Amino acid sequence: MAKKFRFGIIGCGMISDFHAAAIKDIPNAELVAVVDVREESARRLGEANHCAWYTSFKKFCKHDMDVVTICTPSGLHKEPALEVIKAGKHLIVEKPLEITLKRCDSIIEAADKARVKLATIFPSRWSDCNQLLKQAIDRKCFGRLTLGDVYVKWWRTQAYYDSGGWRGTWKVDGGGAMMNQSIHNVDLIQWFMGKVDSVMAMSALLAHKRIEVEDTAVAVLQFKNGALGVIEGTTSVFPGLLKKIEIHGDKGTAIVEQDDIIFWKFANSTPLDERVQKLMSQRKSGGGGASDPKAISHVGHRKQFEDFLKALETGGKPLIDGIEGRKSVEIILAIYKSAKTGKKIKL
Repeated sequence: MAKKFRFGIIGCGMISDFHAAAIKDIPNAELVAVVDVREESARRLGEANHCAWYTSFKKFCKHDMDVVTICTPSGLHKEPALEVIKAGKHLIVEKPLEITLKRCDSIIEAADKARVKLATIFPSRWSDCNQLLKQAIDRKCFGRLTLGDVYVKWWRTQAYYDSGGWRGTWKVDGGGAMMNQSIHNVDLIQWFMGKVDSVMAMSALLAHKRIEVEDTAVAVLQFKNGALGVIEGTTSVFPGLLKKIEIHGDKGTAIVEQDDIIFWKFANSTPLDERVQKLMSQRKSGGGGASDPKAISHVGHRKQFEDFLKALETGGKPLIDGIEGRKSVEIILAIYKSAKTGKKIKL
């Protein structure tokens, strides 16, 4: 009989519901415990999923679990992560891994030393269209990559930022539209285009009050392979548009809008064309998280959890481990540094 992996969740806010739904969908996984400093949050998630709930982190860590997922605010990942690793449990951390490279490295190094598996959540990599796009890049269908662009023109109300004291703060949120919302597509662009060599950026706070961070940012990138790119990330664009990623080369172009491929044209036919045409005829994107952070699917989380469990069973490495999770944080911190100094920043 296949092993059933026992999961725990730290932090019982909005994103924890997606983790719980993903775990519920996996036959060889079960949610056995949750913890939050707020009793009402812990009780809500625990009772909804018929599992133990705690307000004591120490008691939670003593629960019999194989894997723990962290759903606390971004800048509060390191401390519980280190305790979970110390307890010998495998670890999945919501994006971003942490909000500084030093804090990211602390988690990565501790996991390596303790020989526990570590993954960073980036569900967008698991969509059918992004998987096909990555395959086309790996097969050199684009020829030489020349341009890679990301557009995350989203909207968040003032009430969204006012709903939590940590939102819109440097200390806990780690940034604004780039670090919190656009990071999924920042991860995708470096996954598709390769390592970023340098960035130049500008940022501003234009549509919101009482927050410390940007709600609008634009960056120009140069990749190690010589290609150029643009990242636009906002929470200031009403009513919020579907996120878009464009990959261009001297032999082809592909454009993905949310969960759909909307353009796919190459100088030469590719082995993927038939699958892509079928996907293009079955457009399925809703609003995504363009204006409502709750309007996302848990399917990407489920696929990533399944990949993580496969790594546990085989002794392999998760697709998006700690090192992979660190890459987008490094790019975004360089964007912030460039916006602050007005200088080109090399990574």
